[in-house]
Amino acid sequence: MKKLKLSELNRINVKEFKDSLKTPVTIVLDNIRSLHNIGSVFRTADAFRIEAIYLCGITGTPPNKEIHKTALGSTESVNWKYFEKTIEALNILKENKYTLFAVEQAESSNMLDEFELPPNNKIAIIFGNEINGIDELLMDEVDGCIEIPQYGTKHSLNISVSVGIVVWEIFQKIKVNKKTR
Repeated sequence: MKKLKLSELNRINVKEFKDSLKTPVTIVLDNIRSLHNIGSVFRTADAFRIEAIYLCGITGTPPNKEIHKTALGSTESVNWKYFEKTIEALNILKENKYTLFAVEQAESSNMLDEFELPPNNKIAIIFGNEINGIDELLMDEVDGCIEIPQYGTKHSLNISVSVGIVVWEIFQKIKVNKKTR
């Protein structure tokens, strides 16, 4: 087995990315402290052609040297917007007919592996602060809650890891839905 060279990966450029069909998912970051986590979320969003990232509250925004370290240029390809208050972002998403899902450990949450996509597939996934999670007031605004099953002694994952897991699972479900239509 031979590793592929960069020239063999058939990567698209930023313009082609901007013009391409996107996965109908918007990631909402609610008061994320770590700039490295934010950069990692941009990389994941680029990898799966996510529609947009909404950066809210204290969440850092590009251009930023610390975000760039992990984003590696994906802040140029992925659409993003800043909101002073997360509720503003959620209201805009609701107006645009998105189904909102918190990613949180909560009563009546749906385990990620059992989660079913809404019929329109246009969803927003909200990720909360590294310590406090999603603001309790925002939990009343969402249509549902997704939880990542965990079986070890720790019941938390790094935000960038959580985003990767959830986006991958949703991406797979969207792919399957497209094939069965």
